[in-house]
Amino acid sequence: MSPPRPRQKILDNLESIYREAYDRASAAGDQVRMADLDAAYQREQLLLEVLLDVRDALTAPPPAAPSGQSGPDAMSALETIHRIAKLR
Repeated sequence: MSPPRPRQKILDNLESIYREAYDRASAAGDQVRMADLDAAYQREQLLLEVLLDVRDALTAPPPAAPSGQSGPDAMSALETIHRIAKLR
């Protein structure tokens, strides 16, 4: 399996997409669209960062856990994703 794309490249791509749309709205003087894009970008960035955290957790070798402790709580991660997705 090929290594996953670097986190920063993915986040930079997201920013580039929103920046282009924001610049078009700015050139058109569409303040409402600019505000909508800004809010959407923040939501998408947060969701993407959570998904990247999940990806990193799933692809990283498991750390040696002290006795009596398990790894990260997968259910907590999924509940966080579900809460963020509701914001959309």
